[in-house]
Amino acid sequence: MSPQRILLLSRKPLIERPLHEWLAEVVTDTVLITVPGALADVGADVPGRFRDCRTVTDYQSWFTEWTAECAAREHRVGLVASSSEDDVLRSARLRDRLGLPGQTMASALAYRDKLIMKNTAGVQVPRLRAIDGPTDLIEFIEEVALPVVVKPRRGSASIGVRILRDEADVTAFLTAGELPAAPQRSGRWIAEEYIDGDFFHVDGVIADAAVVHCWPSQYNSGNAEAAQRESELSSVLLAADDPRTILLQRFAADVHRTLPTPSFPTSFHLEAWIPAHGRPVLCEVASRTGGALIARTYREAFGVHLSRENLRGQCGLGLELRHQPTAPRRQGGWVLFPPGHGRFEPPTGACPVPGTEIELHMPAGTFAHGPEFAAHSAAAVEVHADTAEQVRERIRETTRWWSEEVRWVN
Repeated sequence: MSPQRILLLSRKPLIERPLHEWLAEVVTDTVLITVPGALADVGADVPGRFRDCRTVTDYQSWFTEWTAECAAREHRVGLVASSSEDDVLRSARLRDRLGLPGQTMASALAYRDKLIMKNTAGVQVPRLRAIDGPTDLIEFIEEVALPVVVKPRRGSASIGVRILRDEADVTAFLTAGELPAAPQRSGRWIAEEYIDGDFFHVDGVIADAAVVHCWPSQYNSGNAEAAQRESELSSVLLAADDPRTILLQRFAADVHRTLPTPSFPTSFHLEAWIPAHGRPVLCEVASRTGGALIARTYREAFGVHLSRENLRGQCGLGLELRHQPTAPRRQGGWVLFPPGHGRFEPPTGACPVPGTEIELHMPAGTFAHGPEFAAHSAAAVEVHADTAEQVRERIRETTRWWSEEVRWVN
């Protein structure tokens, strides 16, 4: 049973994540903290279904956390739930201050801070080092040799990630003025050796420190690499008989056995490489649903929405899927096309590739300056077929069609 009252943090549009429907059993005892735009395109009565609904204009500001704490104390909530990576640490801090059950700060940090995460996970990880100044980076490069990757310890969406492949890249990074601020913001940066291998993500649900169900997919490249090249980012669910499927499922189980997992069921998003030696290497893992079209693809394949499962688990409600499927009921994948440079002229007709569904993320005429982060897209395409290889081929065909039809006019 769910506690009587719940504080829920979510900035996602309710038209995409219908929280009032997903949590129908407890919506009248739920206090929602959100942004004004999240309430657009839903019925005027929807905010009134919640016990209380409070909006903040700048969701990233400290005021959001203060608003949430004031609402939690006023309504005497018994649980704090969240739906995105922005809120993992924020929610844990609130639970600690209010003495509420749920994911603790120690658990939240293990899933958000990449240095703590990789020092805790009992699996293979890249060689790494905390970077609090230029000397730390120089010594690490001397130790492991180029290329190396520098990234924010608590970053997301590959924002701030730099791949330093040669001395010119190192010079450019040091010149950019980011590291000189590090001594004043200790604990911000981490450097890792560059791992050369195929890149994958594993998504699913954990409960009681064990994986309830999950499935791996293969990216077409690293997220940071795609953002730096300003090229498409795509992903394809692995086939059930692909030997990497069981390998990555076992790897995900091993990761969660060693980390301090949340005390409630939650979705997770794990990324890993498989280098030439064939043993997975952990990139990172998060206690929330993956971005892009991961949740949609998983829903088509297994009949459950990971974000819905995540929220219901946090709120003490039952999960829809409690076993590991043997195979996707439908093979799928997706591709994101990044913004170019200039005024956007989208395709004039529908995508001719079968099994595809395109969604434009930018209106025609929008002026763009390239992608701002890994999943920043002008359009997203869901792709489905009978086999994983057919999905890959349809993604290739869709990519050719997009490159031929789209114009970015200066």
